[in-house]
Amino acid sequence: MTDIPTQVSPFIAGVTCRCPRCGKGKLFSGFLAVRPNCEVCGLDFSFIDAGDGPAVFVIMFAGFIVVGAALAVETIYQPPYWVHAALWGPLILMTTVLPVRPLKGILIALQFHHKAEPGRLEQIDRKP
Repeated sequence: MTDIPTQVSPFIAGVTCRCPRCGKGKLFSGFLAVRPNCEVCGLDFSFIDAGDGPAVFVIMFAGFIVVGAALAVETIYQPPYWVHAALWGPLILMTTVLPVRPLKGILIALQFHHKAEPGRLEQIDRKP
């Protein structure tokens, strides 16, 4: 296929987990497994390398929410431990599992949008 210029917002394509070029094809074949290519425009997804970025962002977000809420509840109400377990278990699952897929989609779409490439070292000619 020919190169189709991106007309899709990387944030919309990422949140909806769609192809960053056409915005129509599915990005994932599983929960976090990326398809080999777009079934609509044929974009090869081999450029994708989100690495640990989505997990790091989710950990920071979830940690801020859960630890802040747990400290506030403990300071104000001082509930028994079983209440903490009942409250924070579901909150941890919601703040970690739900945002990781859209966040990975956003990072992938931003890679495509900004034409990200692996770093390269350049040879510098040094004169003695």
